[in-house]
Amino acid sequence: MYQNLANLSPDIKQLLDEGYSIEVRGGGGFLLIHHIPYVTSSKEIKYGTLVTELTMSSKDRTTKPSTHQIYFKGEYPCNADGTVMSGLGGKGSNPQILFDDFMVHFYLSNKPGEGYQDYYQKVSNYANIISAQAKAIDDKVTEKSFKPIFHEEDSVFEYYDLNSSRANIIPIVDKLKGLKIAIIGVGGTGSYILDFLAKTPVQEIRIFDGDYYYMHNAFRSPGAAPQSVLDEQLKKVVYYQRVYSKMHKHIIAYDYHMNTNSFGELDLMSFVFIAIDKGVIKREIFDYLIARKIPFIDVGMSIDKTKDNSALMGHLRVTTATPEFNIHLGRRVTLDDPEDNLYKSNIQIAEVNALNAALAIIRFKKMFGFYLDLENEHHLDYTLEFSQLLNSENEIQA
Repeated sequence: MYQNLANLSPDIKQLLDEGYSIEVRGGGGFLLIHHIPYVTSSKEIKYGTLVTELTMSSKDRTTKPSTHQIYFKGEYPCNADGTVMSGLGGKGSNPQILFDDFMVHFYLSNKPGEGYQDYYQKVSNYANIISAQAKAIDDKVTEKSFKPIFHEEDSVFEYYDLNSSRANIIPIVDKLKGLKIAIIGVGGTGSYILDFLAKTPVQEIRIFDGDYYYMHNAFRSPGAAPQSVLDEQLKKVVYYQRVYSKMHKHIIAYDYHMNTNSFGELDLMSFVFIAIDKGVIKREIFDYLIARKIPFIDVGMSIDKTKDNSALMGHLRVTTATPEFNIHLGRRVTLDDPEDNLYKSNIQIAEVNALNAALAIIRFKKMFGFYLDLENEHHLDYTLEFSQLLNSENEIQA
């Protein structure tokens, strides 16, 4: 990916050709320019690193930078006489970790009238301004070391996660790295859970479902499947693996319903989502996961018609279980197999499925520190007709 960026994006290639020591990091969201000579307040020459966001129009080509500002790793650049350099702004120290353990110290600002049109213009402008003062002391120093750093990140994504870098939340997103997740059932709600998870850096996503992807599924699942796909009569997991593998590299499909013989596939999972409506097997899955101390979320919904058949009503729920707290499952999850639940028919309720999945993903992300969690609830109910969202089963309250 990095080689493609250098070969196909003219501004990056020009930086390399002129000898800048560049590196792409932070999931592909940042361009680092190393070996930038600068002068400290004590008139010493040191070397720092410029760091700019990387805005892409495709996985191989940059577009116009989204901001004229740039990060700097090092002390604040000074003039040759040790006085603070003007025209760069950001004089107050602003240390922050952008990704991994990489810390920057200042956020500089120098904007030409028309802004920067590409990354060569942006990088070379900052590098020239900063290094000029070091060259005034020693004309042998240079910002062009001709030592490119080819840092190939082992990313789970097929292309750069520029959304996280643009929001400057990579250290938060990285809390999800390395997790192995299973989704049991990729019907209406389970497919949206997959959609949301595929956009996170979890290490692996295993999907289990033995059903086929039929026309009615297309109306309560993410995206818009073409008729040609429906004509293929694919298993759901095969279809979804095909779709989401275009983004996430590690989608593993199991084209059968979860059963006691396949429980072993869950042993190495960090977390499990259960999105099925079969109560008997669900009870066995619960017992298996609890015995192996694997946390999980079970989602469900109950949709019915009003008495006059004029509208739909009902509720959805998100029930969380951990090794430390799971005594509430019996009173919160129906473990029989009701036959009169209207959800089992072909009702187009994509927005309710998506909401159920979104609430489950938010709860999951809270558990791993992505979102702030002040409630630590283990059960959540949303009632459609009242737009009422209720949290309960807090460990402390229990």
